[in-house]
Amino acid sequence: MKLIRPLAALALLIASAFPGLAADAVYPPGLRLGMVPLVGLNTAKTFPGFESEDGGVKVLITELPPAAYGEVVSAFNSNPAGANGVKQDKIETPAGLAYFTTESGKAGETPVRRYSMIVPGAGFSGYVAVQIPENATKIYTDEAVRQMFASTVTRKQVSAEEQIGLMPFKITDLAEFKDIRTLAPGSSIILADGDESTGYESKPFMILGLIGATPQAADDRARFAQEAALQIPGVRESRVTMSEPIRINGQQGFETRIDGVSGKDKVPVTVVQWIRFSSGGASLRIIASAPRDQWLPAFARFRAVRDGIQPKG
Repeated sequence: MKLIRPLAALALLIASAFPGLAADAVYPPGLRLGMVPLVGLNTAKTFPGFESEDGGVKVLITELPPAAYGEVVSAFNSNPAGANGVKQDKIETPAGLAYFTTESGKAGETPVRRYSMIVPGAGFSGYVAVQIPENATKIYTDEAVRQMFASTVTRKQVSAEEQIGLMPFKITDLAEFKDIRTLAPGSSIILADGDESTGYESKPFMILGLIGATPQAADDRARFAQEAALQIPGVRESRVTMSEPIRINGQQGFETRIDGVSGKDKVPVTVVQWIRFSSGGASLRIIASAPRDQWLPAFARFRAVRDGIQPKG
């Protein structure tokens, strides 16, 4: 289908279902969207959502930007009959009015039944993608999936402890940041003084996460760090003011600072990027931003968080 398929591509299309409903809604770790999984589905091990024991039936649950829900609603209203064999429908849920689609397709050579649903959330849009092999559709029926969708709920927030616990490293000093938000479960997290509703740019915030393979040679690392800093999303009119190798908790690292503007109000900001290189596996990348007139006290907090990041185990 055309209208929800871009969202499915954004979220990676995967899914689930089964006939009888369990008693309580389950929230995948770190997410504000949950539902009652159908009998036979358990928490997935490699993605946020649920799956059957053999991995054939899968449900992906994720969060999208708040505007995504309105875009899908507009697309439904402009073409209520659907197209190309895609059935459109909507259903009331505890989270609000959900819009979903049903269609048949293939996963490789395997015929599958696919469902895509979106619901409103406070500061986000909840998205669910379901994929069921054709040979399981007599058990995981359209009506069963509809019942599961009808159980969708949202929660206002996820505890900082739950979100931090998903990260592959320990964060031992939060430097008084109060708003903690998962960007990608188990991969990246934001610590901020602002929040989603007011925007992050006007106050100090940090993004902590892992990146894949990084250069080993010193010259290549310098070039890599500067190029990465100049491509930080949301920062415009960027200018590098400092870039040099440092040691971070005894490991080779690189610090790059840039001045630029951020947000719709073009707030003048200073941004620091730290990369703590790893000789094997993922490297730690920290991006910290503050309005220029708040930079000095914010930088001390940024360093406290950076220096308190420790390996697990």
